[in-house]
Amino acid sequence: MMNPSESGPEPANPEPVEILGRSYAELLGQQDWQVDEGGAQEQSADSASGAPGSPVPPAPARIVEALLFVGGPPLTAVRAAEAIRNFTQAQFQEAIDRLNEEYRSQARPYHIQAESQGYVLTLRPRYRPVVEKLYGSVREARLSAAAIDALALVAYRQPVTKQEIDSLRGAESGPLLRQLIRRNQIAIIHRAEAEQREVSYGTTSRFLELFNLTSLDDLPRTEDLQIL
Repeated sequence: MMNPSESGPEPANPEPVEILGRSYAELLGQQDWQVDEGGAQEQSADSASGAPGSPVPPAPARIVEALLFVGGPPLTAVRAAEAIRNFTQAQFQEAIDRLNEEYRSQARPYHIQAESQGYVLTLRPRYRPVVEKLYGSVREARLSAAAIDALALVAYRQPVTKQEIDSLRGAESGPLLRQLIRRNQIAIIHRAEAEQREVSYGTTSRFLELFNLTSLDDLPRTEDLQIL
């Protein structure tokens, strides 16, 4: 390991994490890596040998890890296949399982969690207080009945537009939706066609955490809720 004195001066203005994330996302969007028949072990061997030629692409699991790190909507096999040619659903699931096994064996404070139709990289529950210590705790104020109604409609009908929520509630829902977005319980998950002004809303991982849900499949399914 390099001593601090040998590492050289730090940059005067390091890029914020979100800028680095966007830069890496752009890189992934430009690259078109391909899964080689030799697999990751062969790639690693070639890289270690220092053989001349084109740069050896990262192992597929590392690309999946980078996509998860960048964040955004839950990562799916379809999205991963946009960055890695010939990447199958089975290989995607294998990469997720392999990464989670590495994180467990190395006692990492984070893991890959299934959410909606994809996966997100998130802190393990025991480490979440670290975020509060870093950014300050957020007081969870009690939601009004109207806000709960709007949140329930988003949860059960997502992706859902404001116009649809207004119609179902019979009232203006803009302030309620903005309040729920500020509390990170819902988010804009899909912008409609360019010629349309409406956007769609969906719940967040924070919503699942607050209501002790593993996924949206754990939402109560009763006759009353089905007719929302």
